Amino acid sequence: MIKYTLKCQHGHAFESWFECAEAFDKLQIAGLIECGLCGSTDVEKTLMAPQVKTAKGRPDLIKPISEIEKEIAQLRKKVESNAEDVGKNFAKEARAMYYGDKPERAIYGQAKPEEAKSLTEEGVPVAPLPWGPKTTN
Repeated sequence: MIKYTLKCQHGHAFESWFECAEAFDKLQIAGLIECGLCGSTDVEKTLMAPQVKTAKGRPDLIKPISEIEKEIAQLRKKVESNAEDVGKNFAKEARAMYYGDKPERAIYGQAKPEEAKSLTEEGVPVAPLPWGPKTTN
């Protein structure tokens, strides 16, 4: 395992673990490494100090660095523990609740930009969250 300090095109810094240097390169080329704050896949390695993994269990895969990143991580944890992840069915589920076809409940998920625009135009109350979907590195 190797830990890299990474930075997205918007300057958000974060750390992530990879199986090896080649694994990072393959994931980066495929666009599968993304910033946990803005979802950008334009991510690069920054200067880092070497670190040795201890035998005390697995390391955190993504560790918040700044105070805002810590607050967003806490918010994410709160949302994920109090709402249902409906994934890519978000627009369908939100619309069904708004029109009374399904009971109201707290949900979160993913919507394409055109779906989100359509929901807001219909008056469906939605708000973007300051993170993208979870990915595995």
